[in-house]
Formats: sequence, structure tokens, C-alpha cells
Amino acid sequence: MPPSKSTKKFEKNKLGDVLKNRKAHAKIKQKNQIKAKRQERKARDNAPADDLEAVGQPPAKSKQANGDSLGEMSMDQFFQAGFELPEMKKSKTARPKTGKRKRTPVEEEAPSSSDEDMEAEAVPSDSGSDSESGDDEEAHKQQLEALAEKDPEFYKYLKENDAELLDFAEDADLAEIDDLSAGEEEETPRKKQKPSKKAARVEDEVDDDHEVTKKLVKKWKLAMEEKLSLRAMKEVVLAFRAAAHLNEDGKNYKYTISDPDAYHDLLVAALELVPKVLQHHLPIKVNGSGKVRVSTESKKFRTLTPLLKSHTVSLHHLLENLSDASTLKLTLESLLALLPYILSFKKVVREVVKSVSTVWADHGNTEVTRLSAFLVLRRLVTISDPSIREAVLKQTYQGLVKGARNTTIHNIQGINLMKNTASELWGLDANVGYTTGFTFIRQLAVHLRSSITNKTKDSYKTVYNWQYIHSLDFWSRVVSVHCESLREAESGKESPLRPLIYPIVQVTLGATRLIPTAQYFPLRFQLIRALLRISSATSTYIPLAPALLEVLNSAEMKKQPKPSTLRSLEFSTSIRATKAYLRTRIYQDGVGEQVTELLSEFFVLWCKNIAFPELALPVVVMLKRWTKANSKKNVGNRNAKVNSLVTLLVQKLDANAKWIEEKRAKVEFAPNERAMVDAFLKELEWEKTPLGAYVKGQRKGREQKVKLEEKARRVEEEKRREAEKEEKEEGKERFDDAESGEEEKEEEDEMDVDGAEDYDDDEEDENEDEDDE
Repeated sequence: MPPSKSTKKFEKNKLGDVLKNRKAHAKIKQKNQIKAKRQERKARDNAPADDLEAVGQPPAKSKQANGDSLGEMSMDQFFQAGFELPEMKKSKTARPKTGKRKRTPVEEEAPSSSDEDMEAEAVPSDSGSDSESGDDEEAHKQQLEALAEKDPEFYKYLKENDAELLDFAEDADLAEIDDLSAGEEEETPRKKQKPSKKAARVEDEVDDDHEVTKKLVKKWKLAMEEKLSLRAMKEVVLAFRAAAHLNEDGKNYKYTISDPDAYHDLLVAALELVPKVLQHHLPIKVNGSGKVRVSTESKKFRTLTPLLKSHTVSLHHLLENLSDASTLKLTLESLLALLPYILSFKKVVREVVKSVSTVWADHGNTEVTRLSAFLVLRRLVTISDPSIREAVLKQTYQGLVKGARNTTIHNIQGINLMKNTASELWGLDANVGYTTGFTFIRQLAVHLRSSITNKTKDSYKTVYNWQYIHSLDFWSRVVSVHCESLREAESGKESPLRPLIYPIVQVTLGATRLIPTAQYFPLRFQLIRALLRISSATSTYIPLAPALLEVLNSAEMKKQPKPSTLRSLEFSTSIRATKAYLRTRIYQDGVGEQVTELLSEFFVLWCKNIAFPELALPVVVMLKRWTKANSKKNVGNRNAKVNSLVTLLVQKLDANAKWIEEKRAKVEFAPNERAMVDAFLKELEWEKTPLGAYVKGQRKGREQKVKLEEKARRVEEEKRREAEKEEKEEGKERFDDAESGEEEKEEEDEMDVDGAEDYDDDEEDENEDEDDE
């Protein structure tokens, strides 16, 4: 039906003004809605991340009137309660009222053991996500679809004369980048008219479904290197998005890639050059305190926002699917340079943190790759706000717990690398570090208390596993690094993390004596070493001698052992001895060596203390009783090796006590003069004391022993690899021989068939001759 006269008159005289006013009102309305939602999102993102609840852990939001809530009680109140924790009511998570929520599905492993339960509750999960403005876009699209059905001619007119009103998606935002670099690649004079948005879109439509070739990538790379072209960067980002999602069904992208060389060149160009172009057009400003700032309110940044989000999501997807070490390292380095630009995209940052922490915690990656991932996490903690810092620390701790599920001689170095690097993050923002640290230590205390109160057969397994032990060891490293006495003396104030020492020590001592059986002596030694680290770094006295004397007084060390041909137990990578080791001489020798070593390491911390004789006297008396009871011919363990080690330790303790008594007999100050007491023998090196010289020699001998064992292990691994290689070659030869045998058999069968056919032909010929006769 042709348009009426009034319609033609309206289109001629008033349609232009109506469209112009409608578009202006729509832009103003959209701008106001985006501004309101942005303010709401900033208010929500800048709030503390306390609403991120632990799995199976109630949120600590509600305050009780009597002040007994866990979030409000002090350290002393919490741990003096003997792990009797008050019940906390669950609170409903507040949901934003505006906008639609897009949720990223989170894959969780079903817990099948105590280790997995520990992992599930190790970290509060990030449940908060940023709401995105999608209502207006959906409503606008629905209105346009209804218009196309109701009045297709008018819709066609709009499409030809005002396509911007119809193009309301992210691609329209990406098209605005052409305006920023419209004249970059043109050599014509500046007076010539710039290409319009419509022309740019038409060109993009013509270029749809382009095949990425090496020539095209070289052209983009040249434009980005020489002219720092935003338009070339946009094309590279779009092509990189297709490359990151390669071989995925159900998704269509502007570019397709089939050439492996072009794929490699595109990846290198996107990872190396995109940050450089962004740095040129959006320079990063660094103030005196080291904080970075990017002008997020500028028109250029708002225009580049869709491009930044798209590229970051592509990098995140690529990180989750990469396995090559060099490409992983290059991707992480590119992401490191992009961090200042994506800080305002809180949801994207949280997803990136999850992927980076997974790379950092993966033992299959090389050490260089894992360190590159750690640098990304460290950079985020340095430049981000407290909410992102808290999310980074939680994801880091979660990655550490996941990566420490199993411990062997092969991955122990990787686990120690994770603990040493992660401990550095907790000192970058001590306030956030304290709150997150106390939360996680409280969770460990809850596990310990439940194991004590629940008298079930397997209740102890929530504590006596590698994840729990590595968690306690990790927190001992955190306070040892950031609460070191020398560091605090240089800064002139105590570290905000120092209050964590007391709960860590309490939980560790409780876990040490949960099951005092000989089978778990290796676990006890692991925890005592963690406490020795705290005591040495922070100058905190921790009574460790009773836990070690309890081992010596056990039946395992008092009774005569039986001979065994088992290999010596590796205590550094063990928390439990199998039943085959119990009551054997090899296990008794190993336990005796561990006890004497740890006792000497404990007393050497106080070998210069003015009260050393009084500190060592009770232990010396008990050790002398033990050696006397076990040195008889017909009674005791009859283990000359262990008894001689204990006797030597007693001699060194007595010698050091007498040496201290001689030194303090010459002092002229009273015990109440605290400053003089602390300064006693302060300038003297601990190695020059009788006990210090003994411990130094013992350490040197153990280091040499470890080096020899490591060398032997490497030789054994090399032989094993060579044997496997020879077996593969022999298997390949046997397979080739079998194939050749089958081929010969097939040839013989073919010859037999041919012979049979010839015989049949001869018979037929003879029969024909007989018929002729």
C-alpha cells in the first residue's frame, strides 16, 4: 500500500526534527541512567568485601548487643574461649534492584574427602557481581522489532537515513573508535572530508567474515608500530577475539583464522602491541606514592571501554585454555600492562584474578610462568582499591589450598614457592591483610574445635591433612616475614599483623597434640618447625620442649625396635608414617634424629639469653633420666645411636648453661633493669656460643646430606627416563616387526589366492578340452 499524502508531507517537513528530538531525548535519558547505575556500582564495589560468604560459613555481618559476635570480639576473648565459638545467624544476601544480573557459572568440585571439605571452606567465595545496564537496550530492540513488523517501509527509511538509532549494540561503540583515528592511515590533505560513521560501518560489513592472513596481520602490525593506530588496534582486538575462541561451535566472529603462522603472528601482535598503543593514547600517570591513575572520565577512555572489556575477556579465555609455557608468559606480561586500564571493570577483574591464581597454583607450569602470574597478582594488590585487594588475597589463598592437596618430593619446591610468594602479598596492605588473615585463621580454629568436640572415627581428618598443615605453615611464614623484629626496629613501629601471632600459635599447638600417636610424629615435627620459624623471626618465646619430650617418652622410643629393610622415612614430605614403620629401628632412628635436631634448634634461639640456665635445667634433667633408663643392657630401647644423640645434646646444653653463668657473674645490674637484661651479650654472634657452634655444625652436615640425596635422586630419575625411553623404542620396534609380519602374511595369502585361481583356470581349460573331444 503506497504511503498517504499526509505521511509524505510529514516525512518531508517534520520527520527530521522529530527524529532529532527523539534521539536527543534518548541520549539524555540513557546518559542519566548510566550515570545513576555507575554511581550505584561504585558504591557497591568500594564497599568492603565482607559480604562474600564462605561455603558453609555464616556471614559475620550482624552485631550482637552484648558484643560477643566473632567479628567484634578481641583476639584474647576468641582464643581464651577454648575454641567454643558462638553460633552466628545467617543473613540474606542483598540483591541489587536495578539492572539485570549476568552470572558466570562457577564450577565446584564435589567434596569427597576431608581435604576437599577443607578446600571448600578455605576461602569465602566471591558472590557479588556487578549489574549491567541491559534493560534499556532490550526494550529498545523490542520496540524496533515491533516497528519492523508493523511498518516495514518506515523501518526501512530509518535504516537508510538514521542507522545510528537502530545500531544500539556494542559494535556501535566499537565503531566510534574509527572517529578517533579517522585520519591516521590517510595520506590525503587534512582539508578533505573525513569518512562518516555510516561509511565506516559499510566498510566493516564488507569486511565481515574475512580470513586473517599473514599479510593482513603485517599490515595491522605496521600501522600499530609506526602510527599507533587505534583503528588497526580495533581490528587486531576483533581478530584476537576470534583467535582466543578458535574451534568453538555456536559462535560467529568477524574474522576467521585457518593459517597457523597467521595465528601465531596475530597472537604476538595483540599481546605485545595493544598495551603500547593504549599507553600512547591513554597515558598512565604515577604519583609520588606509587599510585597509578588513568583518566577514566575522558571521552577517549569511554569510547575505548568496549574494546578494553572485549580484549580483557579474550585474554581471560586464552589463559584458561593455554598450555604452552612461552605463550602463557607472554599473555601474563601483556595482562600486567593492561591492569591500570581495567581496574574500573570490577567483575572482569575478579574473573581475571581467578584465572591468574589458577596458573600460579598449577604445578604443571614452569617456575617462570608461575612467577609471571604472581607479578600480576602483586601488581593488582599494589594499584587497586581495598575491595579488589581483598578479592586477590582470597583467591590467592584458595589457589594455595588447592595446590597443596598432595605433597611429594617432586612438588614440595613448588608448594614452598607458592607460600613464599603469597606471604609477600599480605604485607602490601597490612589492614586488609589482617582482616583476611584473621578470617582464615578463625576458620582453621573452627575446624580444630569441631575435630575435638566431634568424637567420630574420621573427625580428625579435617585437621590431619596436607592442606591444613600447609595453611598453618603459610601463616607462620606471613607473620615471620612481616613481623620480623629487625624490620619493626627499622620502621619504628609494630606491624599490624603482629596480633595474628597468638592465634596462629594457639591453633598450631592444638593441632600438634590432637592425636599424640607415633604414627603422626612426622606431622608434629612439621608444625613444630613452623612455630620455630615464628619464634626465630619475631623473638617470641613459644614452649616447644614439652611437645618434643612427649615424643621421647612414648612407647615407640622406649621399647626395643625390630630390624627392618625399609627405606628411611622422608620427614620433610610426610605427615603420617605407615604401620609398617612402627616399632622398627629405621623409624626410631629417624624420630630420634628429628627430636634432637628440633630441641637444639629451639634452645639455640635463647643461647645468649641471661636466663638460659633456668630455661634449660628442667629439660636437661628429663633428658638425663631418659638416657639413664634406656642405656641399661636388659631394659629400654637398646638403641645406641639415639641414646648417643640425646647424650651429646645434654652435654652441649650443660656447657652453654655454664658459659652463661660465667658471663652473668660479671654483670653489675639487677634483674629489674630490663634494658640492661635485653642488652646482655647482644653484640656477640650466636655461632660463638657452645650450643651455637654445635648447631652450626649439625646444619652443615644436614645440608651436605640433602645435597647428596638430591644428586642421587636426580641420577635415579635420569636412569628411569632412559629406561622408559628404551622401553618405548623396543615397543616401537616390536610394533614395526608385527606390522611387517602382517604385511608378509597378507602377501602370502594373496599369492595363495592367485595360485588357487590359476589352478581353477587350468581345470576349466581341461574340462573344455574333454568336452570338445
